[in-house]
Amino acid sequence: MKKFDVTALGELLIDFTESGTSPQGDPLLEANPGGAPCNVLAMLNKLGKKTAFIGKVGDDSFGHMLKNVVEQSGTDVTNLLMDKNVRTTLAFVHTYAGGEREFSFYRNPGADMMLKKDEVNADIIKNSKIFHFGTLSSTHDGVRAATRYAIDTAKNNGVFLSFDPNLREPLWASLDDARREIEYGLSVCDILKISDNELEFMTGVSDHEAAVRMLREKYNIPLMFVTLGADGSRAYYKDIAVCAPSFNNVKTIEKTGAGDTFTGCMLSCFLDCGIKDLTEEKLKELLIFANAGASLITARNGALKVMPKRAEIEALINER
Repeated sequence: MKKFDVTALGELLIDFTESGTSPQGDPLLEANPGGAPCNVLAMLNKLGKKTAFIGKVGDDSFGHMLKNVVEQSGTDVTNLLMDKNVRTTLAFVHTYAGGEREFSFYRNPGADMMLKKDEVNADIIKNSKIFHFGTLSSTHDGVRAATRYAIDTAKNNGVFLSFDPNLREPLWASLDDARREIEYGLSVCDILKISDNELEFMTGVSDHEAAVRMLREKYNIPLMFVTLGADGSRAYYKDIAVCAPSFNNVKTIEKTGAGDTFTGCMLSCFLDCGIKDLTEEKLKELLIFANAGASLITARNGALKVMPKRAEIEALINER
C-alpha cells in the first residue's frame, strides 16, 4: 500500500496575472499561487487523491504564503523547504486576446532552483504510486541532480513516471539545453503529457500524427497525451488512438494552468483505471473529463487555488 497517489517535484512560484486596470489605465496584477507541479497536485486533491510535493521556496512573505496555500489544498508539504538566502521565484504573465500568454520570470536565481539532491526525501517517492516532473527543475545543475535522483528513486521502486515538458523558453540559457532535458524526460517516462507546440519543438514536424509516431518509435512511451488547445486532445496507448474535442462553451479569460488541470484530471482517471485496463472507451472518457476540467480553469484567474470540483466538471460535460 502506497501512502501517496502522486508526488511531484519542481517549481512553486507566484504568478502575477493581469486582473483589470487601475483608474489611471495601468494593468492590475494579482498574486496567484502557481507552478505547474503544484497546480497538478491541487487538481488531484479536488478529485480525492493523496499528494505530496518536493521543492523549495524562499523564506520570505511569498514563500510562506505558498507553503500555506499548498498545504491547505491538501498536499503534503513535509519536503517543501524554505531557503533563507534566495527569494521565491516570481512570474509575470501578460495575457493576449483569446487567453494566450507570455511569461517574464524573476529567477536569477529563484529558490526553486536551489533544491539539492541530499534534500530530496526518497521515502516520500517510494511511498507514491506516481512521480510527476517537468523540466523547470532541470534548468540548472544542482536542481537537475535532485530531479535525476528523484526519478531514479521512482524507477527503482516501481513508481510510475509522469512527465510534462512544460517548456518555458526564457528560462533556458540555450534551447539546445531544453531539448536535451526534454529528451531525457521522454526516455524515462511511462506517461507523457505534451502540448502541440512542444511536440513540434521536439520533432520539427507540424503534422501532429507524424510527430507522435516519431516520438513513440524513438522512446517507446507506454501512454501518451497530446493537448491541442481549442482543438481538444489526443491519447495513444498500444494500438489505440483516441481524440476528443475541447469545450467551447466556456468564456476564456486566460489559459494559465489549463495544461496542469488536464494533467491532474488525466492522472486521476489513470489511477482509477490502471494502465492494464485502458480501453478505447475509457481513454475517450478520460479525455472528455480532462478537456472539461482544462476548459473550466481558463475561465478563472489563477489556477492552484481555483481548480474545479468533480461536480463542476461533470456538469459541464452534461451540458454538451
